[in-house]
Amino acid sequence: MEYEVRDEDNASIVTLRGDIDLESSPQSRKILLECIDKGQAVLVDMSGVTYIDSSGIASLVEALQKSRQNKCYFGLVTVSEGALRVINLARLDKVFAIHDTLEGGLKEAASS
Repeated sequence: MEYEVRDEDNASIVTLRGDIDLESSPQSRKILLECIDKGQAVLVDMSGVTYIDSSGIASLVEALQKSRQNKCYFGLVTVSEGALRVINLARLDKVFAIHDTLEGGLKEAASS
């Protein structure tokens, strides 16, 4: 897994690429929780995610829970087809805020 973190419009944009699996999910978890600790919105760009397993999903769920505790926005943007299929199968598409574009995610984050 590769990642990049940048700040834009009072939000942390976390771009994840590659496989998010048992080996890499601890790193993704750490990155997401550190961004949430900044106290600003967090958007996860998943357009480059080629595979995600249950441990990767668990990292996203934990980040969502922590963002709610910290009262900051957490959303997924440009989710790849494969990752979206797993999210849908787990019925988490009703739990996560999922946006087709980064701009849409930033707009939603700013209004929350």
